[in-house]
Amino acid sequence: MLIIRRGYTLVELLVVIAIISILIGLLLPAVQKVRSAAARAKCINHLKQIGIATHQYHNDRNTMPPGWRSTNGTPGRYSSWLLHLLPYVEQSAIFNEAVEAYRLSPSAFNNPPHPGLARVVPLFVCPADARATTAHISLRTGHLVGFTCYLGVSGRDYSTRDGVLFPDSAIRFADITDGTSNTLLAGERPPSPDFQFGWWYAGVGQQFTGSADMILGVREQNLQVITAGSPCGPGSYAFQPAIGFNDPCGMFHFWSPHPGGANFAFSDGSVRFLTYGANPIMPQLASRAGNEVVEIP
Repeated sequence: MLIIRRGYTLVELLVVIAIISILIGLLLPAVQKVRSAAARAKCINHLKQIGIATHQYHNDRNTMPPGWRSTNGTPGRYSSWLLHLLPYVEQSAIFNEAVEAYRLSPSAFNNPPHPGLARVVPLFVCPADARATTAHISLRTGHLVGFTCYLGVSGRDYSTRDGVLFPDSAIRFADITDGTSNTLLAGERPPSPDFQFGWWYAGVGQQFTGSADMILGVREQNLQVITAGSPCGPGSYAFQPAIGFNDPCGMFHFWSPHPGGANFAFSDGSVRFLTYGANPIMPQLASRAGNEVVEIP
């Protein structure tokens, strides 16, 4: 008996391909949303651990760490507040290595003996910024550097020192009279496009102020000319999606790759996602003792 098997016609094949394409088109945005949500949740957890570590540091020393050290000390000059927190995030080995490195060379930018300069600490980076998960060479200085996506809030700008983490700061919780639940501790700001700003281990920042490296004001000033006629600064809490990581002005303000806003740790250890609509009240949230009354959106 002759059995005839009927195959797909060209039209039927094209219909099947079209249906599969539609299904893939519907699935990809859902997968991207799930990945974005997972990155945001992990980022929140990172800031939560940093907030808890800051409280443990305060419990031991009765002050928060210096946002940026301008003079010699322990660990050493130009070191960041995140370096001081290492023993409180189960990274004592890296901290002790840094102390020894500073003993051998007071310049944090000599590697060796400062391997920490190029080390990546996963807790200090947001998984939504793939650039920060590996060390990069600064396009200006040639240093191989590890970065952070979380900068301490110094106040309105580098000069006001009205926040909680600024050069040589030693703020106690009792000094935060606006309330620790209403005062920013740290927020998201990805490394600059040229990888010159956002160093976690140590850095000089703008004009040797630490600004834009590991601490930042919510209306930070532009203390340098990035390009001729640069319109950058003072910064405001915003994001330009068309430019993203390549925005040369992005280093002067808090922002994140998360849609609609960024995560911030408050001085009480809580973490909240602030939409860009919070821009008008950022100076009030950044000050520790301004006696402002604000409603967080």
